[in-house]
Amino acid sequence: MKVLVFATIGLLFLGIISPVFAHTTVNVEQYEIEVGWGTEPPVVGYRNDFVFQISELGENAGVKTGITNAFRDLQATAKFGGITKVLDISSDPRPGHYYSHVIPTKTGSLSIMLQGEINGLPVDIEIPVEDVETTAILDFPPTSGSSDQDVTALKNAVSQIQKDVLTIKSGAGIETKSDGGVAYDFAVLGLSVGAAAVILAVVALVKRK
Repeated sequence: MKVLVFATIGLLFLGIISPVFAHTTVNVEQYEIEVGWGTEPPVVGYRNDFVFQISELGENAGVKTGITNAFRDLQATAKFGGITKVLDISSDPRPGHYYSHVIPTKTGSLSIMLQGEINGLPVDIEIPVEDVETTAILDFPPTSGSSDQDVTALKNAVSQIQKDVLTIKSGAGIETKSDGGVAYDFAVLGLSVGAAAVILAVVALVKRK
């Protein structure tokens, strides 16, 4: 019974939400609102568009009419967590089609809030869109394997340097000679060079990513 009540409330206030391909379609009384990305999947750092299709359902099934000037009294806001941005909406040449340019800067889930009116009908809904993915989804051949190997090699190098430093501090493994001070200096110099090589490798790895 509770499920039926909540479902009825959802239909009254939010309309029927169902995914169409990777877009989401919401029915608000006689209007059908479809929201999604222009290019899917959306990838962080790559220019994309939020796209909208707003149409009015006809008496015959499957017959729809695109709504022109739909955003005259309607505001679209992108939402990422607690961060929001009011979108600048442009009209597509096709009636009822609209878009807004965007460059996703973080991976994760976004939604679009639509607030205002469409031809006098109040609209206040939040519509989820497809999650933004990392660039790894476009990588070919995959680079994750080599990256893991690089990180492991760097960890091993740092660990070895730490062991060598402890060995020198304890005096183990160094022969006592009249020029012991020179030998110690050479040992420290060698470790310094090794540490510098590790740092350079880390920098190169970061730049490559």
